[in-house]
Parts: sequence; structure tokens; C-alpha cells
Amino acid sequence: MRNAIKLLTAAVPGLAIAGLAGAMLLAPAAPADAQSMGDLLGAGKKVVQAATVSDAEIVAYFGQMSDEMDQKNPLAPAKSPHAVRLAKLTQGLKSYDGLTLDIQAYLVDEVNAFAMGDGTVRVYSGLMDRFTDDEVRCVIGHEIGHVKLEHGQKRLKRALQQDAALSVAGTASGGVRRIADSRLGGLIQNVMYAQHSQAAETQSDDYALTFMAANGYDRMACATAMDKLAAMGGGGGIALLQTHPNPASRAKRMRKQIG
Repeated sequence: MRNAIKLLTAAVPGLAIAGLAGAMLLAPAAPADAQSMGDLLGAGKKVVQAATVSDAEIVAYFGQMSDEMDQKNPLAPAKSPHAVRLAKLTQGLKSYDGLTLDIQAYLVDEVNAFAMGDGTVRVYSGLMDRFTDDEVRCVIGHEIGHVKLEHGQKRLKRALQQDAALSVAGTASGGVRRIADSRLGGLIQNVMYAQHSQAAETQSDDYALTFMAANGYDRMACATAMDKLAAMGGGGGIALLQTHPNPASRAKRMRKQIG
């Protein structure tokens, strides 16, 4: 086993032994003598692939996940009340801060929203029905912050390091690898629905406040949106409460930031 590691690191300069060891630990347990040279080199290859994934591949992977989500959730038709309202309150935001954005609504009675690394932003009708225009804008700004600050992108790369088979199901036009359809559901759960760190959420809250100010929106709407989420907490089942820190604490911090 030690000789196999030496051979791999010689073949791939700069590959960390710790990274290779981590990949091995994630593999199914097997007797030491059952791990062939091919197994070890295969594990190392996965680490290398994940570590060197290109920006184009990351965008393509998020595009796959976006398509999967759009297939499973009803998009609001262009002339529907939710779509018309969202288009109006996001006017001028087809691109922002170097990002090309696709902002649409799901006709799902759930208090939730998300953004992906390909610029996809989806706002659920349940959130729109409960929030004012500027409160919805603040949520969108927060989600854009996650993309701009690459929180989701970093999480996706970690997921690929844990299971690089996700990225070798086939090759799309242009030579970009694709994720196996059978793996999309688990990857979406891992990348989208897992809780961000407290630091990441704070960074995205700060980004949202800057976003609101830069576009002439009412920053106080960020705090009132958190107030509403806090008030909904007793009912349970609120998606944003399951994946985000305490909204009352966030509202207090935002008010302090606003001054």
C-alpha cells in the first residue's frame, strides 16, 4: 500500500498524501491485501479529477441540477401573477455583479428560495405570498451572495472529492463531463439543501444588505423578512428555517448593520 502511494504521487506531482488517504477512507472497507494497485490508482484519480474540475464543468453540473429541479417543480408561466410580479421586482437584474442570472418562480406553496452556480435563482410562490417586494428582493440578494461568494461551488467540489464517480458518467458536447442521472438527487441534497456554515450565511446576509443599497431598495426589508421567518418558526416545516441560522438573531444583526 505504501509503495502504491509513492507510485501515485510520483505520477501526479503535487498530489497530497492526506488527500489520497481521505479518498481511501471513504471507500468501502476491505482487507488490506484486497486493495490492488488498480484500486489505489483509481482512488487517486478521483481525487485528482475533483481537485482539477474546471469552471466550465462546475457551471455545467449546476446546469444539470437546475434542469432537474425545474422538471420536478412547476415554473410559473410568463403571464401568471407570480411570474409577472417577480419580473417587475427584479427588473434590471438579468445580470448583476458579473453574474448572468435566470430568476424565475416555482408555483410551490413553500417558504423557500435558492440559487445555483450557473446563475439560476428560483423563488417559491409560498415565500412570495408572505413577503413584500423588497423582502423578496433581499432573499434574492442573499442567494446571489451565495453564488458570488462561491459557497455552493465549494460545496460541489467537496462532494466530487467524496464521490468523483459523479462526474464521469459521460461526456456532453464540448467535452464537459456530466453527472449520472441516478446521482443528481443525492447531489442536489448535498449541495443545495445541506446547511451552510454560520460564516457563509453571515457573508451572504452582508452581501444582501449591500445588494439592497446598490439597487435603491429598502435595506430594512432584510430585517423584516427575518422577523417574518422568526414568527413562522413555531409552525415548523419552513424550509429556510431548516437550512439557515436563527432568523431573530439575523434580524437583530441586520438592524445593527443598518444603524
